[in-house]
Formats: sequence, structure tokens, C-alpha cells
Amino acid sequence: MAYNLEEQEQLENLKAFWKQYGNFILTVVAVAALAVAGWRGWGWYQARDAAQAAVYYEQLREAASVKDVARVRANAGTLFDQYGRTAYGQMAALVAARAYAEAGDVKAAKVPLEWAVSNARDDEFRHAARLRLAALLLDEKAYDEANKVLAVEATGHFSGEYADLRGDVLVAQDKPAQARAAYRQALEALAADSPLRRLVQLKLDSLGGEGA
Repeated sequence: MAYNLEEQEQLENLKAFWKQYGNFILTVVAVAALAVAGWRGWGWYQARDAAQAAVYYEQLREAASVKDVARVRANAGTLFDQYGRTAYGQMAALVAARAYAEAGDVKAAKVPLEWAVSNARDDEFRHAARLRLAALLLDEKAYDEANKVLAVEATGHFSGEYADLRGDVLVAQDKPAQARAAYRQALEALAADSPLRRLVQLKLDSLGGEGA
């Protein structure tokens, strides 16, 4: 009988506990279940987007290889608008920009590069886009704009590439002393086996001495 009374007391305590905390426990369980389902659903959504983006990116590459600018524009537009958050969006920006530049449409080439500078998720693509954009601005003699694009901090080989291009802009602005300093900075930043080192050294040598 004592055992039954103890058991009944535990049951009453459990009922009281559940009455007080049952709704909270059910809510926590429901939220956890929804979180797991949402995580799985988001993973599926991202995988689906990546697969679809890959198709458009391959079509973009094919169009660029045969210089079909209309198809490049169509596929690039779809990638930027619908799949810009995927890796293919930032990759598409560089491919499209090159296709437009090779077609002689510099204005169009700057658009995807500017998009990549603002939207690319990886530093590699953002820096590559900045360098290409600055090179186009240099060709247009838009020196101040080019300098603004190049005015960023970078590490590794990008630091050397930025300094090299800044040197090119300074040469175009007829500022040889500052250009020499930029080229020296590029040489310091570039790896010993970088193929760009020889070109930078040639540019530096062509500027002559300090008083030139």
C-alpha cells in the first residue's frame, strides 16, 4: 500500500509539472523540429539553386567562347538576378565582362565588374573584378576613378597587382616618381616566382633614375 501511495504521489507531481510546463515543452519541441526541417529545406534549396545556376553558367561560357554577346547578356542577366548569391554569380561577372570587352563594349563590361565588386562573396573574385575594372578605367583615361577603385587593402599576390596597376595609372598621369614607388611596392609584394615580376621590373627600369 505504501508503494501505491508513493507511486500515486509521483503521478500527481508529474501531472502538476506537465500542467505548468507542458505547453512550454511542446513549443520548444515544435520549434526544434521546425528548425531542423528548415535547415534541411534551406540546404535543398541552395543545392537546387546551385545546380540550376551551373546550367546557366555553362551556357554563358559557351556563348562567350563563340562571341555571342546576346546570349552572354541573357545568361549573365539570369545569373545575376536569380542566382547572384551562388558562386556562379561572381564567376559569371568575370566571364561576361571579358566577353563585352572583347566585343569592344567597355561600358557594358564595367557593369558586371561593378556588380562583382559590390556583391561577390569571395575576396578572390572581388579583387579580380576591381583590378579588371581599374584597367578598363585606365584605358578610358578615367584616372581618378581608377585610383579610387584601387584604393583598397589587399594581401598576397593581389597586393602586388594593385601596386603594379597603381603604377600604370601614375605613369599615365605623368607622375614618374610616384609610379616608381608603386612599382617598387609591387616588387616587394609579389612572390619571387611570380611571372608579373619581370614586367614590373621592366616598367621600373623604363622610368629611369630618381631625377628622370
